[in-house]
Amino acid sequence: MSQRRSLEIPGLQHENPIPVASQIGPFLVTSGVFGKDPNTGMIPPDIETQCALMFSNLRLILAVAGGSPDDIIKMTVWVKDKSLRPHVNKEWLTMFPDEHSRPARHSLLNTDLPGVALVQCEMMAIIKAE
Repeated sequence: MSQRRSLEIPGLQHENPIPVASQIGPFLVTSGVFGKDPNTGMIPPDIETQCALMFSNLRLILAVAGGSPDDIIKMTVWVKDKSLRPHVNKEWLTMFPDEHSRPARHSLLNTDLPGVALVQCEMMAIIKAE
């Protein structure tokens, strides 16, 4: 029997048969996380709201897994246009205000994000058992 646990969160599910995140022991890795409103299942059209929702969704995923933003070790962020980076950075600094305690991050351009999506991320976290 697999030790892997798939995390499914209502409102954040994917169209494809993949979980929102997968966890084995202390290791948590997400699939693509969008700025999707989990109450409506919709992605709003503006970058500010998408970024706020994307980081909020990360917090939700971490909470379901028993973790917090302090457990994130690496994030990868894709933006549809590089000019959108300051909006990501605003939420990044809110989530990680201590410049001496931030996860690694890689930001990339992805002009193929679906529909109105302007930003997407993945993250890896290590959640220690209490």
